[in-house]
Amino acid sequence: MQFGLIASRQRRQLAIVAAGCALVAASTTVSAHAEPSAQPPLGRANFSTPTLDPADGETVGIAAPVIISFTAAIDDKATAEKAIRVSTEPEVEGHYRWVGNKELRWKPNGFWPAGTKVGVQAGSAASAFTIGDEWVATADDNTHTLTVTVDGASVRTMPISMGANENPTPNGTYTVGERFADMYMDSSVYGVPVDSPGGYRTYVEYAARLSNSGIFLHAAPWSVGQQGNTNVSRGCINVSTDDGRWFFENAPKGAPVIVSNTVGGTIDPTDGLTDFTAP
Repeated sequence: MQFGLIASRQRRQLAIVAAGCALVAASTTVSAHAEPSAQPPLGRANFSTPTLDPADGETVGIAAPVIISFTAAIDDKATAEKAIRVSTEPEVEGHYRWVGNKELRWKPNGFWPAGTKVGVQAGSAASAFTIGDEWVATADDNTHTLTVTVDGASVRTMPISMGANENPTPNGTYTVGERFADMYMDSSVYGVPVDSPGGYRTYVEYAARLSNSGIFLHAAPWSVGQQGNTNVSRGCINVSTDDGRWFFENAPKGAPVIVSNTVGGTIDPTDGLTDFTAP
């Protein structure tokens, strides 16, 4: 893997973090793993052209779910599924999960094998994407460090500070989502006025979203003295500016960030970027 290439494709953007709503899953499990030639013809779609993520031509990490977003609610989900196919090379076992009536997800039963070629057909929409290197970040609260491995080899270890006991970071497997070179984190987005006790509006750099509920990995120069020894954040993973920049530039979309040994219980696997917390 050639480090630094991801940053050249990032837009520098200043944003206020948007609130993420908890996802409610109505589940159906269907194995989807064979190549198209081994599958029967698709059924007639009962939906307009959906949006597919990952997009056609993308290379993503080993914890990227397939997300099919519909323009209108789907009442007959069984019929919709007959018009959808996820194919992989080599074969990878996985399953579907409905999120409400307007989103269908597919994920493998474990992490994607590096190098897998994936094809998605959903009515008139199609996407072909590739799984990249086995890029994994592990945040261990016992050591207050985050270690990054690529194809099994350790490439960087960074001191971290996670959520303090009153706002602990939940354990689980997160997926790297959108990234911001700089942004404001604003408590009013979550219903807590900035000028109230517990309120905040904080400017941060090099932020990578890890959950829809507002957990990010980001540069936090104000907590460098606690990074590596004490948890002081509101739930995010704090790192130094140098480490935050490195993560921003090198962590691929869809890479897993595995949080372990905190007092925060387990993250809700329906939190938008936490699919791989569940089997």
